[in-house]
Amino acid sequence: MSTTDQTAQDTTEQVNGVPTGEDRVAIPGMSQEGETLQEGRNQAGEPEIRHTEHGDISGVPDSSRAGRFTSYDVADFPPLSTKLEDWRFTPIKRLRGLDDSALDGPAPAVSVSGGDGVELTTVSREDSRIGSVGIPEDRVSANAWSNFREATVLSVPRDAQVSQPVIVTITGESAEPAAQHIVIEAGTNSRALVVLRHVGSAVLSQNVEFSVADGANLTVVSLQEWDDDSVHASSQQASLGRDATFKHVLVSLGGDLVRVTPSTRFTAPGGDVEMYGLTFVDDGQHLESRLFVDHSVPRCRSRVTYKSALQGENAHGVWVGDVLIRAEAEGTDTYELNRNLILNDGPRMDSVPNLEIETGLIAGAGHASTTGQLDDEHLYYLMSRGIPEQDARRLVVRGFLFEIIQQVGVESLEEQLRASLEDELARTEN
Repeated sequence: MSTTDQTAQDTTEQVNGVPTGEDRVAIPGMSQEGETLQEGRNQAGEPEIRHTEHGDISGVPDSSRAGRFTSYDVADFPPLSTKLEDWRFTPIKRLRGLDDSALDGPAPAVSVSGGDGVELTTVSREDSRIGSVGIPEDRVSANAWSNFREATVLSVPRDAQVSQPVIVTITGESAEPAAQHIVIEAGTNSRALVVLRHVGSAVLSQNVEFSVADGANLTVVSLQEWDDDSVHASSQQASLGRDATFKHVLVSLGGDLVRVTPSTRFTAPGGDVEMYGLTFVDDGQHLESRLFVDHSVPRCRSRVTYKSALQGENAHGVWVGDVLIRAEAEGTDTYELNRNLILNDGPRMDSVPNLEIETGLIAGAGHASTTGQLDDEHLYYLMSRGIPEQDARRLVVRGFLFEIIQQVGVESLEEQLRASLEDELARTEN
């Protein structure tokens, strides 16, 4: 080795003995293999038990999100129970058969407006695009897969720059349990904003796939504005190609029980995802969001921001955020945040951020969760300037939630959502 080479090696920056450099930023206290755990123990120091390979996974939690069981066959999953991690917060009896019934009711009608050049087709189960993004990860999603008869596919052509929002209205008109499958594909280097607007009354288990090709930029806004008697379980899985950009905005307002599980998986370097969520939980409602970001390739970025406001007796909100950084995902940059505002006595909020890191060679990673009541200092500041207490409380709530609404990107929808939140706030004295 030459003297020059030796000098260059000696001056290489290191953190705890781990060489760093472009795309190889090490976290102090971690090795290249991630955190060193006691053998047989997970990061919480609890015994580590893995899933069995097929079906019988009842009561055996997996310490890693990477090992989550998947199957297209509903029979491979155990009956739902609050002893299962994925269902411990969900009122299973209120699912009205979405987990074990034949979902033979009529699927909600799908209509599309806007988006010139975007193609909407109805296809059979055998279409090659069906199931190309992800495999069901829970019993309800698998039951929907087993029961849907045809799928709706929305295609954004290669290189298309769709200037107008594509509004996909999903209208429920039946209380019979039903299944639905939707695929949205964004072609290479395309750009589009798609709104999935759920309205009416339904008992629906739904699988949605987002295929975002190399260099594509896709924004999806999923609005749950169901009637009060509706039950909706939706698995929304996204797959990102090289240098693809995906933005997912989830807004849940209506329904009796709404459980949405968005997930994003990177398939090549350079991907970028932003995931936003807003829920307003009222009397007796159960609104649940469980998301997953799977960093399995190098140099990808993710940001998660979810906010909830809760008011009224037995209002129950749930947020679970799983982020996995696999050993090969060097250069990852990720952060997730959940904030929740309790507006009066009676609501319950469960918030669980999970960050699993298998390599220390990342740009950064973190998470945060807060749940609390209105800040008395904020209220005092506004009231000291002559604003009545009721109006002051509403101003604070607006400022808290409107940050998420601004991510929608469609002015007319943002105005409608602001009006819907005003209606929610008016229902009870805060």
